[in-house]
Amino acid sequence: MSEHIKRLKRELKFRGTIIDFYQDTMEINGDHTAVWDFIKHKGAAAVVPVTEDGKILMVRQYRNALDRYTLEIPAGALDKEDEPGRECASRELEEETGFCSENLEWLITLRTTVAFCNERIEVYVAKNLMPSKQHLDEDEFIDVQPYTLDELKEKIFLGEIEDGKTVASLMAYAVKYKE
Repeated sequence: MSEHIKRLKRELKFRGTIIDFYQDTMEINGDHTAVWDFIKHKGAAAVVPVTEDGKILMVRQYRNALDRYTLEIPAGALDKEDEPGRECASRELEEETGFCSENLEWLITLRTTVAFCNERIEVYVAKNLMPSKQHLDEDEFIDVQPYTLDELKEKIFLGEIEDGKTVASLMAYAVKYKE
């Protein structure tokens, strides 16, 4: 096992709208160097919106990286790195579902791909949903549908829901609130 790892250099290779891509030159044990990829992400928040009858509002949207539609919990990037996750989760809830809530409770914190990315997602549960208005970004096309937790767990185990934040969040919700 390596006892000493030190970053010698970090070079920005690409600045994107969501991520920045770097290559880090690392010194390992003082006698070996390696180049590691690093993706910097400003962070995100997500929300498990629970209706009065216990169903969970899910968003169906097209994901370019997969070239298909996915079923996910509402989520989005922080406006800036120091934005509180609760504020982002509240905003995304209203923007994507057309509902708002004054009752957001922290559920879990996720690190999505620790091998090469620092993305951190704060996940909240929203109850006491109040109708509001959907405010989609101009490039978002989202369908919102309610599902029971059992329906969603079945979709996870059938491979119909693969999004990591959604799987982790729904299973954490099931353990914390239902089991």
